Amino acid sequence: MLKNFSKKDFTATNVLIIITVLMYIIQINISNGGILFGLNLYFLVYGFWWQPLTSMFAHGGIAHLGMNMFVLWQFGNLIERFKGAKELVSLYLITGLLTSLFSFAYIYYLDHNVNLVGASGAICALLGYVAYYDKAQRSGIITWVLLISVAPLIIGLPIAWYAHFIGLAVGFLYAIIRGK
Repeated sequence: MLKNFSKKDFTATNVLIIITVLMYIIQINISNGGILFGLNLYFLVYGFWWQPLTSMFAHGGIAHLGMNMFVLWQFGNLIERFKGAKELVSLYLITGLLTSLFSFAYIYYLDHNVNLVGASGAICALLGYVAYYDKAQRSGIITWVLLISVAPLIIGLPIAWYAHFIGLAVGFLYAIIRGK
């Protein structure tokens, strides 16, 4: 079966998706995996230093995982094709970590009971990065982030809308700083 795979199938984007899916499988098979790998008050109280990173790979359900991986596949491949695998991985991990930390700082003062999970913040950082370089798509990307942030709230889904906006801004600033 593996002989059907070629080197081009193992792109950085696909590797990030595989890692995320494997992490989700681990998360759902460990008692309190969502709390252990999500970003929550345990980060400060018990020194769970890994949570800003692992929260990007943990998810709230299979639909959450599927939606995020679909958008990661689209924009990750786009960035990887034009900027390379190293740029994509650096962008994803650095902006994802920063988005996690800024989102945690935001919720820390509002609600100590929040558990942040999902790649949405890091993915919105990819969108912010693309918005910087593609001025023609910028307003559409911002509209899309507004839509995916507000629409779920209107129907009562508990999403970390602020992580989307923080990620968008962090990705945009990352592109400015990188200046490539």
